[in-house]
This record gives sequence, structure tokens and C-alpha cells, in this order.
Amino acid sequence: QVQLAESGGGLVRPGGSLRLSCAATGRYFNNYSMSWFRQAPGKKREFVGGIGWNSAGTAYAPSVKGRFTVSRDNANNSAFLQMDALTPDDTAVYYCAATPMASAETLDQLTPSYWGQGTQVTVSS
Repeated sequence: QVQLAESGGGLVRPGGSLRLSCAATGRYFNNYSMSWFRQAPGKKREFVGGIGWNSAGTAYAPSVKGRFTVSRDNANNSAFLQMDALTPDDTAVYYCAATPMASAETLDQLTPSYWGQGTQVTVSS
């Protein structure tokens, strides 16, 4: 069992940056690949990016590649989403999620086993 809690959301101007954190509790965090998803009002939840369980690789949605960076700190059971060059289209509730021992390139196709409660990111002037 893994519990996930996101933090770091808020209001930011277009072109700005935010860093989201995901704190995990439970056993064997190292055995989980970590993903970030988002859901905007009236839209389906979509994959944003992820990092493999052994930190061997990362994957990103085309819409965020080059602007967002996923990382993890296994010593502190944490994952992060660094978001730069934000635009209003990035406005959404952001969720972190855990998938057991998946390679990064498959994370956009798999349904995670555990989800956080979400944190709101609003990009507006």
C-alpha cells in the first residue's frame, strides 16, 4: 500500500515556473514508477510525465516535453514535477501516481495502482 500526497500547486503567471512535490508513504517506494497526470475542467485526465522505478528513464507528453522535468528522491520517498514556461493551457489539477516496476516508456499506457488527491495549478495573468 502506498499513500501519495501532492503539494506545490498555486497561481502563476504565463511564462512562470512551479515545482510540484509528491510525498509517498508506505513500503518499497523504490519499486514504483512515478507518474504525473493532469485534468483540466471538462477534459479527460491525461498523462504528463513519468520516471521509471529504477530512475533509468523518463517519458513526457509531447505538449510538455522540453518544459517539464520529472525527478525522484528515493531516499526521501519523493517525486517532483518541475514546470517551466507555463501557459494557460497547463491549468489543471495535477495528480501524482505510482505504478509498480514499469518502464518509463510504458507509463502513458498503464493505469497506476495508487493516486494522490491532486493539487490545483492555475496559469493566468
